[in-house]
Amino acid sequence: MKKILMIVMVASLAIFTSCKKDEEQKAAPKVTAPSAQNVLAGASVDLSFIYTAEAGFKTAVATATNGTTAIKTNGTAGATSGTIVVTFTAGNTAGAASVQLAVSDNDGQQDDATAVLNVEEEQLVFNIDGNITANTTWETGKTYILKSRIAVVSGVTLTIQPGVIVKGEAGTGANATALLIARGAKLMAEGTAQAPIIFTSVADEITAGQVVSPNLDPTINGLWGGLLILGKAPISADAEAVQIEGIPASDQNGLYGGTDAADNSGVIKYISIRHGGANIGEGNEINGLTLGGVGSGTVIENVEIVSNQDDGIEWFGGSVNVKNAVVWNVGDDAIDTDQSWSGTLDNFIVVNPGDECFELDGPEGTMVAKHIIKNGTVYALDADGLVDNDANSYVDMMNVYFRDLKAGQDFDQIPTEYVCSFSNLQASIPDGTALADFFKGGSDAFTTVVAPGANTVGADFSQFQSWSWAHQVLTATK
Repeated sequence: MKKILMIVMVASLAIFTSCKKDEEQKAAPKVTAPSAQNVLAGASVDLSFIYTAEAGFKTAVATATNGTTAIKTNGTAGATSGTIVVTFTAGNTAGAASVQLAVSDNDGQQDDATAVLNVEEEQLVFNIDGNITANTTWETGKTYILKSRIAVVSGVTLTIQPGVIVKGEAGTGANATALLIARGAKLMAEGTAQAPIIFTSVADEITAGQVVSPNLDPTINGLWGGLLILGKAPISADAEAVQIEGIPASDQNGLYGGTDAADNSGVIKYISIRHGGANIGEGNEINGLTLGGVGSGTVIENVEIVSNQDDGIEWFGGSVNVKNAVVWNVGDDAIDTDQSWSGTLDNFIVVNPGDECFELDGPEGTMVAKHIIKNGTVYALDADGLVDNDANSYVDMMNVYFRDLKAGQDFDQIPTEYVCSFSNLQASIPDGTALADFFKGGSDAFTTVVAPGANTVGADFSQFQSWSWAHQVLTATK
């Protein structure tokens, strides 16, 4: 009996020992890393690690080189398998990087795996060499090079974030570069006073965060085209829609005009357009900012034109309002209105146009509408003339101050076909001259002589602080 009992006890001990040994031999965790991949400097990417743990998941620890990590989705306590997601944020140095994930189980066993990454330098310069046919965003801190005439086609929105720099390649004729917003398209270019959007030439070495060009003088023009915005608002022309000047007739994106006075071409704020006006043919240059049939649903505020070979801003019909504009050193007219534009220009500065400070043309067709120009300061300097009206110009002008006049400049005629209003103009004139030497044909009746700087009308210069290149030059002499 004792012998049998001993055999049973030995057998039981063997079975117990065997079971304990089986429990102790549960497999260690196994971790599998994802395949190698690239990530931009400063960017983040999620990495999925797969694990098994027969003894049950307990903890996971992630570490990295050339970046930082955070566990986004951890393993489940006690789970025998699963996926752990690790977010890796790359450093600012291009080159190799890695993420190591170590997994421990409830028996204290551990395994790890390493994901291999390559940190790439962020692309900061982009070449734009074809029309924009899908909604697109140009991002803050980056530069976009126009390789040709680029159209944002109907139905498409181009968004330009604050601080973006757009540069046009050199070219004339059919090769002139420009950004054209076609009828039915939108431009959402909303810069800020701290980060204006700058349109300039590839010859300009300006970079993000700068307002003043480090290498181009503010008198250099014709290095690229300009910005054209076209809409479906009414125009005074022989047809409902016609081709805009500066764009070849073969490009149907150049059509403008229609029947929707409230048409919306987007929002344009805090932009500076420089060194443009490339010649596309004999006497046919691109304006700094061309507005063809642009409707009142469009917002245009705080715009600057610097050194354009042709006009600064030219309206061809439409009903859009423009507020806080500065035009400096253009080769032709600073402010040019055509085809019965019916909007308002409010708070503006004109500095040294090559031809007229204002060329205000009358209707060309049956549609007749009046526009308003008010609250401006004009530095005539070397301009050929002050105000050039047609007999059928249809405009109200008020609260404008003219200064730095020279012999030969004049307000040439008061329109007679339509009832216009000119009121509360002021001028500082050279010593030894009379007001009627400059304001002729009765225009001296609504103009008052004031000493330089003693004006009580004119622009609010505070609207141009920090973001405008011209403001930095004008502040001392306003």
